[in-house]
Amino acid sequence: MKDAFQRILALITKEFLMVLLDPKSRIVIIIPPLIQFFIYGYAATYDLNDVELAVLDNSRSTESRELLRRFTGSPNFKLTHELSSTAQVAPLIDKEVVRLVLHIPNDFSKKINSGEQAKVQVIVDGRSANVALTALGYVEGIIQEYSAKLAQQTTTESRAPQVLLIQRSWFNENMESRWYIVSALGGIISMIVVMVLASLSVAREREFGTFDQLLVAPFRTHEILIGKTAPCLFFGLAESLLLSAAGVWWFDIPMRGTVTALVIALSAFMIAVVGVGLFISSISTTMQQGLLGSFVFIMPAVLLGGFTTPIQNMPHWLQVATYINPLRYVVEASRAIFLMGADTATIWPDLWPLLIISCITMPAAAVMFRVRTG
Repeated sequence: MKDAFQRILALITKEFLMVLLDPKSRIVIIIPPLIQFFIYGYAATYDLNDVELAVLDNSRSTESRELLRRFTGSPNFKLTHELSSTAQVAPLIDKEVVRLVLHIPNDFSKKINSGEQAKVQVIVDGRSANVALTALGYVEGIIQEYSAKLAQQTTTESRAPQVLLIQRSWFNENMESRWYIVSALGGIISMIVVMVLASLSVAREREFGTFDQLLVAPFRTHEILIGKTAPCLFFGLAESLLLSAAGVWWFDIPMRGTVTALVIALSAFMIAVVGVGLFISSISTTMQQGLLGSFVFIMPAVLLGGFTTPIQNMPHWLQVATYINPLRYVVEASRAIFLMGADTATIWPDLWPLLIISCITMPAAAVMFRVRTG
């Protein structure tokens, strides 16, 4: 028993020394947790501040201005546009310039002064269901407070005016959060699959002792990288398309855009991710390091990709950091394709950043591969 305990203790000591004496392992243990801690602390919040709001005030009365003051005085909303016609509503929501549009009809003041029920319509962008539901809760709170104040100012209770809020959601009429989540799952799953496969490809060769055999074979560097890239792209694209089909047929997620646009967006995204994975694999000497490196990338990428929390709600400096995250663009493109009916031309603003990232990550992986094999 004593000998067994000593062997176990020696093995534990050896494992500790291997980790502590390896600079890469020390970095993986110390730096990523600190980075993820601060990212989660700043980004992981469901509270909304400064939600972009547009107002179409057809009443332009004292009563409507009093209602609007409650919105402009709230830290949850930021009035960015005052509209003059209903034709201005669609472009603002389509381009995600505003999240909400508040429409006050021209008979709003008349209804209130006559003790009748006055209606106010709010049009919300339903592509981000969590944001929309939270913002609608803020709107309902303001309307209820305004109605309560009107009731207090009225001496006759039966003649107390009321304000009725009419909600309308675009692109996600029933505010199904599943639409919001499942429409972007293809990008998330494909990223995990591609990152794991790519990050293990070169490290596996080193760990199994076949890397030297690969180098002495009559292959050039770019041929080796292409050979390792193709399976990752194939499996990632196949899995993402399978999940997209399951979302449509099993979860009844609408597919309003084109399949071509979806395939192009996912392909461009996975090329960028493969470059990151091969870069990690090239600097890794073991599969364990490759896996740790891939998950170090995956966790912040998911958090900063707008999949769970809105990018607009993050601090400005963190919003700037999301521009180098490929997941941000495929999440936006996927939701636009599924919910908005976008085609390839519509998602071009999300495609060209992915192409630029691909042009950086793939050459970086090739350079690191040559350095490590030189």
